[in-house]
Amino acid sequence: DVQLQASGGGSVQAGGFLRLSCAVSGFTFDDYAIGWFRQAPGKEREGVACISSDDGNTYYTNPVKGRFTISSDYAKTTAYLQMNSLKPEDTAVYYCAARYKSTCGNDMAYWGKGTQVTVSS
Repeated sequence: DVQLQASGGGSVQAGGFLRLSCAVSGFTFDDYAIGWFRQAPGKEREGVACISSDDGNTYYTNPVKGRFTISSDYAKTTAYLQMNSLKPEDTAVYYCAARYKSTCGNDMAYWGKGTQVTVSS
C-alpha cells in the first residue's frame, strides 16, 4: 500500500530551525511530485512547498519563501523540508503529499500522517 509519513517535528523557539522528513513507500518515487502542507488549529490547510520529480523544480508559497527549502533523496525515497528562521506563525501540523505525474499541483493524490511543529515566541 502507498504510505507517506512525515517526521522530524518538534518544539523550537522563534528563530530556530527544524528539518522534516517524508518517507515514501508503495509507489515509484520518481513519478510523483512531493509537496509539503500545513494546517494550524482553526485554519485551512495550506501549501508550503513542492518539488517536481521530472526536473527538480521547486515551488514555495509566500509565507515561507527564503526560509524553507524542499529537497528529495531519490535513493532513500525521502523528501525533506528544511525550515530556518522559524516564526510562531509557522506553528502547525505539517503533512507531506504526492501528486502524479511528476509536476507540482494542488491536487495531491496521496497524503501522509502529519508531524507537529510548534514555534514559541
